[in-house]
Amino acid sequence: MASTQALKLRIRSVKNTRQITKAMQLVAASKMRRSQEATKASAPYTLAARQLLTALSGRASVKDHPLFVQRPVKSRLLIVIASDKGLAGAYNSNVLRLFTQELASDAKANIRTTTITVGKKASQFVARLKSADMLGLYDELPDRPDGKQLRAILDNARQLFEAGTVDAVDVIYTDFVSSISQEAKVQRVLPAGFEPAAEAGVAKDVLYEPSVDAVLSGVAYRLVGAQLFQALLDSRASEHSMRMMAMKNATDNASDLVDDLTLAMNKARQAAITQELAEISGGVEALNE
Repeated sequence: MASTQALKLRIRSVKNTRQITKAMQLVAASKMRRSQEATKASAPYTLAARQLLTALSGRASVKDHPLFVQRPVKSRLLIVIASDKGLAGAYNSNVLRLFTQELASDAKANIRTTTITVGKKASQFVARLKSADMLGLYDELPDRPDGKQLRAILDNARQLFEAGTVDAVDVIYTDFVSSISQEAKVQRVLPAGFEPAAEAGVAKDVLYEPSVDAVLSGVAYRLVGAQLFQALLDSRASEHSMRMMAMKNATDNASDLVDDLTLAMNKARQAAITQELAEISGGVEALNE
């Protein structure tokens, strides 16, 4: 059994760790609250954008628009959104596992894959893969990226798609369902438009003023960007939620460990006292003989 002094030092160390994890839990909870409000506020606009793009993609007049062109997928761009920091539970591993699955699927289908990463963890992971072609990386983005940062990613993807370098652009991110439920998923942003059957409530009887072409030239790019922006917001809210839960679990485990170590220290102290009493009693008996 460890000595009481060693157990005291270990208890002190675990308590210090618990203070750190508790502080990180509170910080993550505060950030999660703000990120959750941001993603919920923009979700209705993003849904409306998806519905409008779906409605527009069904019109014959938009088939030749650069953002709506449907081509057989022989090359694909993946935008992988992870975090800059760790200690977020399975947040990064879920996204990167899905990314490797998509890479394997593309390799099996003879589809050339290019990658843009958002977050240091994604950049470091993709850099280690020999089979991955990384086109660009974006690190240290704030919780709510501004227009300049968003356009830098979106313009890169649009230029590749319009030039025919890639035939599809997909985003791999973590969908924020609730503070206790997040899901890594893949969403296609280019070509614009979605399967009508997959989108409930798509408006069909809509008038476009002054014309469909004018609407397309004015809003198509922004509507596609809204989906990427929503993916970034969802990912950040999911990151903070999973970090909060991970730090809560770490704090609870530290508390349990302190209790176990305290019990072990009390037992060691009691054993030492019992041994000392036995030695004193033995000595007294030896003197009385």
